[in-house]
Amino acid sequence: MSHPNDPSLRSFIPVDPASDFPIQNLPYGVFSTAALPAPRVGVAIGDHVLDLWELEQDCRLDVGPLGVFSASSLNPFMTLGPKVWARARERISELLRYDNPELRDNEGLRRCALVPMADAKLQMPIAVAGYTDFYASKEHATNVGIMFRGKDNALQPNWLHMPIGYNGRASTVVVSGTKVRRPRGQLKPPTAEHPSFGACKRLDFELEMGTVVGQASSMGEMLSEAQAEEMIFGFVLLNDWSARDIQQWEYVPLGPFQGKAFATSISPWVVTRAALEPFRRHGPEQIPQPLPYLQQAQPNNYDLELEVGLRAATMNKPQRICHTNFKYMYWSAVQQLVHHASSGCAMNVGDLLGSGTISGPEKDQRGSLLEISWNGTEPAELADGMTRTFLEDRDSLVMRGWCQGEGYRVGFGEVEGTIVPA
Repeated sequence: MSHPNDPSLRSFIPVDPASDFPIQNLPYGVFSTAALPAPRVGVAIGDHVLDLWELEQDCRLDVGPLGVFSASSLNPFMTLGPKVWARARERISELLRYDNPELRDNEGLRRCALVPMADAKLQMPIAVAGYTDFYASKEHATNVGIMFRGKDNALQPNWLHMPIGYNGRASTVVVSGTKVRRPRGQLKPPTAEHPSFGACKRLDFELEMGTVVGQASSMGEMLSEAQAEEMIFGFVLLNDWSARDIQQWEYVPLGPFQGKAFATSISPWVVTRAALEPFRRHGPEQIPQPLPYLQQAQPNNYDLELEVGLRAATMNKPQRICHTNFKYMYWSAVQQLVHHASSGCAMNVGDLLGSGTISGPEKDQRGSLLEISWNGTEPAELADGMTRTFLEDRDSLVMRGWCQGEGYRVGFGEVEGTIVPA
């Protein structure tokens, strides 16, 4: 039987070569329909969702305890472990292949199990156990450091020695399409003598990837590179909304708090680590060499194209303002997970690790408005003469990501969020 990543595979379901969801991808999500409002687990294929609960009930897909795919999150399935993940992906791929009549020629099952994407309401794919956000792009960290500390002191002394992160709020991680209310908080511009409380005036996005942890680790235990990789179920697009003015006043001495706690948006489809395997790449050379526990024996970055579009309320479609690549990340997802557990911190099924803003070396590869507008001094130009330094009410942000294969792409769909007034 062909491997699920084989570029020559075809499904009996027509899939456009530009689609994010060919048979080589098979990302997992949670969805419901008007006819069946209970959430259940599905896989994206072309412009359809394959209902795994229907296949499970029909005994076409057996992963263990009956009902894993009737859950309202992927957590029960992820708990079953990497061997089950691999078997399930192989079986789903087999059922969808153009030359397999098992589902293709079963009209009744096909009618129940294949749901048009337009009829599916996509839900939060995981129950987020904990959320940690990293700061792992050297280009982003350098840009921000230059703005606030000057070129000679851009990177803090610890940055090149370990992945820097902070613990965020799992309670406000939301799925794509959820509106984001402009946050309020303490503000103190440099010209003000005293702080005031009010609506954020410098609202920003951050283009990130989210790592979905699918296996737990024990409190007190460290992880090896191989163990950390095995624990990663997959990845989502992530928008780390940021209130720059709230953050600027609060972050000394303990870092981000309310300026990041109000919302984090993720894409509804979790692209598995297995589907991204053909797109592995070495990341940037790490100088100085990390301490032994952070050293990597294999490439742990991915050649993953990313873009951000901004649509003002008066615009018909988003205008691209950033196009970068995940391969630029200095600290990989595996290194982030290894470091997270290195103190003995227990990791849980459903933990979400934000990569940190993904910026590249060129100006059009900057992954936040803070960088694009250089802290408000160089407004980004939009259609019809409009400009942006930071986000305005009713602006919509759309992020997309994909790995380009030979005649197919493994994509994430999109993560979208619209700002509503405070």
